[in-house]
Amino acid sequence: MKELLEYIARELVENPDAVEVNEVHDDRGILLQLTVDPEDMGKVIGKGGRTARAIRQVVKAAAIREGVHAAVEIVDPG
Repeated sequence: MKELLEYIARELVENPDAVEVNEVHDDRGILLQLTVDPEDMGKVIGKGGRTARAIRQVVKAAAIREGVHAAVEIVDPG
């Protein structure tokens, strides 16, 4: 899951080296915290949050295939 999110984020942003994904496990499943360069936040979120919503849907579909629950949180690097 982490690798999938990293791949998607790196393809979207101008500064792929700044992409960082932290994986947190809890009783509900996996929380993936995505951090990108502040200048790339707009690209990851997208117009009206469409890109962020699409990223979450892809990760959720991959998680369902593996039989786990996963959520994506986009973290403000500031």
